[in-house]
Parts: sequence; structure tokens; C-alpha cells
Amino acid sequence: MALKIATWNINSVRLRIGLVTRFLNTWKPDILCLQETKCPQGQFPSSALKEIGYPYLAERGQSGYHGVAIVARIPFEAQSHRLFCGKDDCRHIAARFGGATPLTLHNLYVPAGGDEPDPAINEKFAHKLQFLDELEHWFANGAVPGGKNGLVVGDLNVAPLEHDVWSHRQLLKVVSHTPVETDGLLRVQRAGKWVDVMREHVPADRKLYTWWSYRARDWDAADRGRRLDHVWATPDLARHCIKIETPREIRGWTQPSDHIPVIATLA
Repeated sequence: MALKIATWNINSVRLRIGLVTRFLNTWKPDILCLQETKCPQGQFPSSALKEIGYPYLAERGQSGYHGVAIVARIPFEAQSHRLFCGKDDCRHIAARFGGATPLTLHNLYVPAGGDEPDPAINEKFAHKLQFLDELEHWFANGAVPGGKNGLVVGDLNVAPLEHDVWSHRQLLKVVSHTPVETDGLLRVQRAGKWVDVMREHVPADRKLYTWWSYRARDWDAADRGRRLDHVWATPDLARHCIKIETPREIRGWTQPSDHIPVIATLA
């Protein structure tokens, strides 16, 4: 049976719970990983999700900022979370799904890094680089039991490849596409031997975006996007990814997130 897993930076789950239920009813993923929920722990609007067949929830939340959650219509047997950079700021949650081939799923929200790409003067950018360093070390030392059947999804806040942004040349000094960030994220990927399954299905020489700024007067016409949201798989699992979807139309829904979901189908 195919398994559909989606990831989406929702930018306030309580504000956009109607969009979440609309997405779930339309695309019907088995698992949805959310980032930037901005929801205090214990106040997640789970009743609306239970009503449409998603009764399982793992969440890490705090008031006003950050926050991650895993919503599912299939049960998971364990959940966990990890702290990075000595901060309890709700940027990671993991769930382990059982069955004949157990799946370890990591949902991450990497720090955005502010506006100035200089760690000496921008604490937020320094935090982002430290977060990537710690993530690299963790993945190099066995974040997935046995190194098999693992997924990393989420808003990693880095567009690592040339065609992950609307203009490689113009964004080289813009946070999310600076060389220190792109090199850092690629080191993280190599450390865990992760396969970038989005780029397995959409070749690296083609533009691929998951985020468009709210600042654009007409985001669709300008199309100045970036690929900040990612799906990585262990090599054994990557072979089973038969489809990647990036439903761009969701960015045009009323009162949208500035991100769209990414959906991976495994079979």
C-alpha cells in the first residue's frame, strides 16, 4: 500500500486550520508534518483534524513562535524530540511508525537566520549556522536506527542548489542562499547519507520552488520563489518514492501561508 507524507510550513496552525483541513480532504496524505505552528503546547486545534480522520498527533509548541507537529491517520508507536543550540524552541519532533518496515520520521524547522548574512553582527544567522553544524554531527552519528527507513522533512530554510532560487546570482548574498548556508546544508545531507528525493523527481537544472514572499505584489506573475522545504530519505527508502507533488495553487488560496506543501508518495 502506498504511503503519502506531506510537509508544510503553515505559518500559524490556528489561523489556518481551515486550509489544513481543506488540504487534507483534497490530497489525503497519510501523514502531515507542519512547521511554524505558532501554537502553545496543548492548544493545537486537533478536534478539526480528528473529525476528518486524523486522530494521531505529536506536537512541540510554544506561544507565538516556531513549533512543529506531526498529524496522522495511522498510529505511531513512539515520539521524541531533540534540542539544538541549547534552546528549547520547538524546532524538531520525530515519530516512529511500526509495521513490517518501521519508519523513523524527523520533522524539522531550521532557523530562518534574519536578514544580515554575517554571524559576527547577526545573532540569528549565527544561530542558524550553529544549528546546521549540530544537525550535521547528529546525522553523522545515527539519527535513524540502523540507518534504514528514515525520512527528514520540513522547512530547512536553505535553498541549496542554483535552480532552487529565482536568481542564483542575485541571491548569493541573501540569507537562505549564501554559500555558507548552502554548503552547510549539503554537508548535513551528506552526513546522514540522505537522498534529496525532490531532486530525484525534478532534475536539478529545472526551477523548483516551495516559498514565495508575501512582499511581492503579484507573487504568481513575479515568480521569485525559493525551495526552502525539503524531503530527504535514506537510500533504501528513496528507491520507493514514486511521486513528488508541489501544489503551487495552494499559495493562491485565501489568507495563505507563504509556503506550499510538498507531498511524497512511497510505494
